[in-house]
Amino acid sequence: MRGILQALALAWLLAAAGSVSASETAVEPSGSGVDLLQDTTGDEDARSSETSAAAEELVEPVAANPHDVPLADAVTTAEGQAEILTLLGVELQPGSAQRLSWSATELFEGVPVSTPVLAVNGVKPGPTLCLTAAVHGDELNGIEIVRRVLHDIDPDKLSGRVIGVPIVNVQGFRRGSRYLPDRRDLNRYFPGNPNGSAAARIAHALFTDVIAHCDALVDLHTGSFERANLPQIRADLRNPDVVTLTLGFGSMVVLHSKPTVGTLRYAATKAGIPAVTVEAGGPSQLELTEVKHGVKGIDTLLTTLGMVRKVRLWGEPEPVYYRSSWVRADNGGILLADVSLGSSVRKGDLLGTITDPMSNARTELRSPYDGRIIGMARNQVVMPGFAAFHVGIQADVVVDDSEPVAQKPGTGGYVDGMSE
Repeated sequence: MRGILQALALAWLLAAAGSVSASETAVEPSGSGVDLLQDTTGDEDARSSETSAAAEELVEPVAANPHDVPLADAVTTAEGQAEILTLLGVELQPGSAQRLSWSATELFEGVPVSTPVLAVNGVKPGPTLCLTAAVHGDELNGIEIVRRVLHDIDPDKLSGRVIGVPIVNVQGFRRGSRYLPDRRDLNRYFPGNPNGSAAARIAHALFTDVIAHCDALVDLHTGSFERANLPQIRADLRNPDVVTLTLGFGSMVVLHSKPTVGTLRYAATKAGIPAVTVEAGGPSQLELTEVKHGVKGIDTLLTTLGMVRKVRLWGEPEPVYYRSSWVRADNGGILLADVSLGSSVRKGDLLGTITDPMSNARTELRSPYDGRIIGMARNQVVMPGFAAFHVGIQADVVVDDSEPVAQKPGTGGYVDGMSE
């Protein structure tokens, strides 16, 4: 397995992170050359960035990962006997599973706020995989994904450990809110600060008490503010260990995305813990199709990492998108979509309409690119500037100056065999 993983990672990195020549650029409609690995996923409306406020909190350096072994090696070189897992003051013997409790802060009345942590310690040695969900309290799909994955693992058939935190932001979850009670976005404060704001203290506690024990991390999210995402992996494809992790999910869309400072994914990767974000569906409701897709992807990852033995059958490989862009509303009114998640679009295709409910004036939103809809707003009333449709941009990926990598018609540049 080690040789296969390393060979696949090397091939992908040659396409994704090699030196970018003039022939390795995507071209904007204006004709200007754009770095094929340029991160265009950021959207202040969609992700509610508070990085400027959080930057003042991030005063503590991230500790180096104690597991100073590349992920591909950790997967294939585990030998000997499984060890006791010490987590949150509890010792888990090999071949056991337990529900623990993590307390990060207190409510205003001084009552501790705790949330469950599910931990499974296998009978055989192997890597430690962490799953986190509901860092934003209104993102429900990830909670159910973590529950299903963790409760379906048999410790007697597991190599390594799996740690799951279904509800990180328990205060936001109880209120049905994306944010903490002080209206801060927890996912802009990692790795945190024990002497900082409430968000920084919670982030520090999670990172120190749980994340630091991991060899790899999958952080589960959904769209925000009544937007939904096609199930997808967001990953920094310039990092070889992140690429190795991404290769294990089976047939799931991959979007190159450099993590924002302050996010859990950024802090974990900086600490030497390869991390990806899995986006699936929208907030405030459970969507079983997206949940099943996420569970299938993580089960496939566990199999690829040699931690369990399960057969998960996938269809055609999904693409890797190196660029994407949001299409925004120019007028306020009622947004009605003419496409759905996963739809392939051509430049100029109608994506949706916005109608003024008073004057009945109607404007159209059209795709500025060939590509695919990987995220979109639900039908709703919008204001000018609202990010309505997220288009994964079709692009030719070039390994060298002469031979383009295989690509499906109507999809983003994907490396053949990399998404199986």
